[in-house]
Amino acid sequence: MESYRFLLDLALILLTTKLFGLITKRFQMPQVVGALVAGLILGPAVLGVITETTFIKSSAEIGVIILMFCAGMETDINELKKSGKASFVIALIGVIVPLIGGFLLAYFFNKPGMIDSDASASIFLQNIFIGVILTATSVSISVETLKEMGKLKTHSGNAILGAAIIDDILGIIALTIVTSLADSSVNIAIVLLRIVGFFVFAFVAGVVFYKFFKWFTRSNQGMHRHVIIAFVFCLLMSYCAEDLFGVADITGAFIAGLIISCTQRTQYLASKFDVLSYAYLSPIFFASIGLQVVLPPMTSTIIWFSVLLVIVAILTKVVGCGLGAKLCHYKNYQSIRIGVGMISRGEVALIVASKGSALGLMGSAFLGPVILMVVFTTIITPILLKPVFKIGPNQPHPEAAFSNAYEELDRLRDEGNPESSEETSDQSDK
Repeated sequence: MESYRFLLDLALILLTTKLFGLITKRFQMPQVVGALVAGLILGPAVLGVITETTFIKSSAEIGVIILMFCAGMETDINELKKSGKASFVIALIGVIVPLIGGFLLAYFFNKPGMIDSDASASIFLQNIFIGVILTATSVSISVETLKEMGKLKTHSGNAILGAAIIDDILGIIALTIVTSLADSSVNIAIVLLRIVGFFVFAFVAGVVFYKFFKWFTRSNQGMHRHVIIAFVFCLLMSYCAEDLFGVADITGAFIAGLIISCTQRTQYLASKFDVLSYAYLSPIFFASIGLQVVLPPMTSTIIWFSVLLVIVAILTKVVGCGLGAKLCHYKNYQSIRIGVGMISRGEVALIVASKGSALGLMGSAFLGPVILMVVFTTIITPILLKPVFKIGPNQPHPEAAFSNAYEELDRLRDEGNPESSEETSDQSDK
């Protein structure tokens, strides 16, 4: 008989993430913190009520894709262009500093008498790999928090988005270099060629889709069809990025959102995908991070390593990305915001760690500390983002204010009369 357990799992996830989200909101914290805690409590680390299934894993993947797609649609592309050079500098220093910090910490602990490693790679490569794990950034946590706070379109928000996308690329390169030294079948030149190929492909696909979508929206008045076409484009870009070019699927989704943001239907489409994300997909994604946490037995030495790893993970991103922002003439309060926004490691670090373990680049004893670091940085990032965005001027970005007003008007129209809402939206876009 077919199992319908996934329905119960889904109900528990949606209920608990909302419940804990409301609790954290009462304590002046972003609701995403509650969703992360809910997954942690439901998962194997605490109650063990839910384990990560294929359904949850796939739904969570779609959730983060939609989240980044919405972030792309809501991004001020002109502002992103202005911060392009700065984003590269921020990402570069934000990768180098954690890489050095992780290597030095592992160098001190990864030796006989401290932590005995059972990895097959050389000690030097193992230590480098710990640093590679710390270079990762899970921008999805920061994006959801900034959207909730209404700060996604600020100068700092755009810098965080741009730097995180570049950080993913630099992280792939760093991971490929280390794995190529441990696995002769990995060719760094081919990986770099595929990354360049993806951006060429994204540019061509973007131009073609923009022209097609512009024609399609003129000749088809049904707004729901526009939503479907946009969703299909998002999924195709995500698939091509991950499967054909080896780039993170969320990068493909973000670029798809950027392309959509250049069209006249952006506000309407963003409002529809926001509902899908808020009501179903995002809670599953954030809960799934907690469901992945399984803590192995830990000795006192490993506990000390875990504490120091968390401290190094936080400080190296804040210092590295903050320094990069400062070098690019961002103000002090903006540099702090950017540094804090890049702290979260999330599912990205877990994926990197699992790949390294499979190749013998990380001993099993280090898995527990890495998981603790991921959990702590993921939860602490949205908590810290709220107070740091209160530092300095807090005037809303003009386009962000317009966007929020437009979406609220659209929502009220939908509640009153969906059909007339579509017609009015279509006329206003024209």
